[in-house]
Amino acid sequence: MSSSSSSSSSNVASSSQKKTLPIIAGTLQTDPRSGGIKRGSGVVVCPTVGEAWAEVRDDSNVDVDWLLIGYDGNSKNNLKLIEKGKGGIDVVSAKLSSTTYITDVGGAVFGGIRLQKKNGKFVHFVYIDENCPAMKKGRTLMYKNGVFNVLKGCDGEIEMKPDITEDDMGTIR
Repeated sequence: MSSSSSSSSSNVASSSQKKTLPIIAGTLQTDPRSGGIKRGSGVVVCPTVGEAWAEVRDDSNVDVDWLLIGYDGNSKNNLKLIEKGKGGIDVVSAKLSSTTYITDVGGAVFGGIRLQKKNGKFVHFVYIDENCPAMKKGRTLMYKNGVFNVLKGCDGEIEMKPDITEDDMGTIR
């Protein structure tokens, strides 16, 4: 009987240890079995992105229904608002089909769009050009969730490609 009471007291001690996990700024709490702390990906999204996304989501604002986010110059982890505008997925896909535009923004962009034909649903996407360097492709995919966390209230993610229209974009994931 004493062995069962000592094992139950060790369970109580281990459960209380889970509750006292330190909170460290800039980190995500995970399962204590994995060490308890997972470092963030290190992506820094400029505050203007959140402000622009609020404009896209604002029902009274008819001047902005999409935005594009890209790397700030040669930075590896700072992302900024590249452009915002009106015209929906048609305008965004036309921009992505321009080789000059994609080269100017570094070959990888994130974005958010208000869809017109799908009852005003909001979607986000990441587009990586085939000529984008391999390390930048990997870094972009690693940062995807950090960027999408800024684009709150989305109904899902779409697979973006040049010259896509709302009719042939497929399902929202």
